[in-house]
Amino acid sequence: MKWLKWCGIALQLLPMVVSAQVYPDKPVRVVVAFPPGGSIDVTARIVFDGMTAQLKQEFVLDNRGGASGSIAAAYFARTAPDGYTVMTHSATHIANAHLYQKLPYDTLNDFIGVTTLAKQVGVLVVHPSLPVMSVKQFIALAKKRPGAINYGSGGHGSYLQIAMALFAHMTGTNMVHVPYRGGGAAAIALISGETQAEIATLGSVVSFIKAKQIRAIGVTSEQRVEQFPDIPAIGETVPGFEFTAWVGVFVPARTPRNIVDKLNSELRKVLADPGVAAKLNGLTLEPMYTTPEQFARRLKSDYEKYGKLIKQTAAKVN
Repeated sequence: MKWLKWCGIALQLLPMVVSAQVYPDKPVRVVVAFPPGGSIDVTARIVFDGMTAQLKQEFVLDNRGGASGSIAAAYFARTAPDGYTVMTHSATHIANAHLYQKLPYDTLNDFIGVTTLAKQVGVLVVHPSLPVMSVKQFIALAKKRPGAINYGSGGHGSYLQIAMALFAHMTGTNMVHVPYRGGGAAAIALISGETQAEIATLGSVVSFIKAKQIRAIGVTSEQRVEQFPDIPAIGETVPGFEFTAWVGVFVPARTPRNIVDKLNSELRKVLADPGVAAKLNGLTLEPMYTTPEQFARRLKSDYEKYGKLIKQTAAKVN
C-alpha cells in the first residue's frame, strides 16, 4: 500500500514540476506601476524585451499609473498567483506604506519580490531660466525666495518627492511640491517652465539634459556617475546627502516557489546580457540582480528606512 501512497504524492507534485518545465507557455502580462516615459517604464521595456527574446514568449507591458503606484499594486494584489501577471514597481512601493493611512493590500505580505532590476540615481535639474549653475547657487536662491520655487515629482511619496523633501530638509529651504502622474509628466512640466526644479531619475531625463532643455546641477549618488563626470554629487555641497533607489519585479503572494525561481533565473540571465546592460547603463541605470531572499531583506530594511525619512522630512499625501 505504501507504493500507492507515494504514487499519490507524486501525482500531486507532477503539475508543479510540469508547470516549471513549460513556464511560460503563454504571454505574461507585466503590470507597470507608473505611466510610460519614466525610468520604471523604461527599465521594464528594456528588461522584458530581453525576456521575450530569451524565452521566445511575449511579455506584454500594462501601464497602470496613479497614486504613486498604489493603484497598480492594489490591482496586482488581486491577480492570480500563477506567474502570468508580474509587476514592475520601485522603492515607492515601500514608501506608500508610510504615506497612505490605509491601503487595500499589505505591502510586505501580499507580494513576493522576485529580484531588483536596476539601481536608480537621481539628478537635481532646473529650468534653464533659473539663474543658477550649481547646487550652492540653487540653495542660495531657494533661501532668498522661500516658497517661490515649485518642484515637480512623479507623485506623492515617489522617490522623486522624497529625495527633494530630504534635500529641502537638509538645506533648510522651503519649496512647493507639485505632484504629477509619473516622472515623464513631471519632466515635461519642468521643460515647459510649469515648475522650476525637480530631482528626477537620471535615466529618464538624459535626453533633455543633452538637448539643454533642462540644466543638471547635482546627482543624488554618493559619488559622481561615470556617464556624467562633470555633474557634481549633491553631497559635495550638502555633506551626508545620498539617496538612490531601485526598480524591481514582484509576483503575488502564494505564487509557487518554482515559478519564482524560474523568473529569477531568467531575469538574472537578461540582466547579465551585455546588450541589456549597455541599454540600461546608457540611461545611467545600473543593472541590479538579487535573489528573492536578498530582495526580501532589502524590502524590510527599506521599509524601516523610508518610514524614518518620511517622518523626518514630513513628506506626505495631502
